[in-house]
Amino acid sequence: MVQEHSSKRPCIRIGTHNGTFHCDEALACFMLKQLPEYKDASIVRTRDSAQLAECDIVVDVGGVYDPATHRYDHHQRSFTGTMANLTDGKMNFNTKLSSAGLVYLHFGRRLLEQLMPNSKEDHKEIVYKRLYEYFMEEIDAVDNGINATEEKPKYHVTTTLGGRVRDLNPAWNDSNQDFDGQFVKATELVGSELVNRVDGMVNRWLPALDIVRKAFNKRHEVHSSGKIVKFETGGCPWKEHLYQLEKQAGCEGEVQYVIYSDSNGSWRVQAVGVQGEGFTSRLPLPESWRGVRDEKLSELTGIPDCIFVHASGFIGGNKSEEGAMEMARQALQMK
Repeated sequence: MVQEHSSKRPCIRIGTHNGTFHCDEALACFMLKQLPEYKDASIVRTRDSAQLAECDIVVDVGGVYDPATHRYDHHQRSFTGTMANLTDGKMNFNTKLSSAGLVYLHFGRRLLEQLMPNSKEDHKEIVYKRLYEYFMEEIDAVDNGINATEEKPKYHVTTTLGGRVRDLNPAWNDSNQDFDGQFVKATELVGSELVNRVDGMVNRWLPALDIVRKAFNKRHEVHSSGKIVKFETGGCPWKEHLYQLEKQAGCEGEVQYVIYSDSNGSWRVQAVGVQGEGFTSRLPLPESWRGVRDEKLSELTGIPDCIFVHASGFIGGNKSEEGAMEMARQALQMK
């Protein structure tokens, strides 16, 4: 048992397996303990069926998925649950769920009531779906042995949340094999990541939506083609919002460049990336400009006050808004 319960009322117990722990059950336990009915619960780590039968809720062990009795295991051969098939297609994600995904499916909206109580209901639903896509699904996939790509990775990724949880397990040659104590640290780690992710969505990502929407709706005032979007200030996360707004407007792929001021008072012109293709831009800045700086770039383009164009063509800079805008105009003409 990880935690002792001090209350005089009957002890609520969350059951999970003992021994080596993983990210999914650590996160499942953390999420449950944010809910009023489980916040004072003890965590029982065991594989003993009699002890698990005494638990009020069991995750990642027991070979049973039954929401009616609060059993949330995913290891049994019969389990094929995904967000898509367990929500009748309302959540279109086809990755097999782990114990974390199962807890999120059944308790996630109530979890967000605790983590973002002052937010609008539609914002909570947006965050519910986004948090699964950009946080939970990775944990489900890794625990079920599903690779992110069918291609051979070009380098090792060793700093994932799951990897950091794995490294909290006592090493084979540690003299102190305190799995239960280390599991507490694992729940704290995954919990802090989850809370920080929700905080970022609520306090940074969602507010940026209004800024991007306003700029997107005014794009034809900036350039008649609608291919250039202007933000008065930089720093807000705009890419995903832009892709979604284009999709809603039926003009996917239309915007080629965004311009915005930076923290130094200069302006940037940035090529919009191809969605889902990493560092590939829809229309990179002209090849002849790439890697050229300052006066040489101004001479080459005929645009005063140029600062630089990146060697890949994904971004460039100018000292003025007018200069950045002219760089975007010329780039459109030179495509």
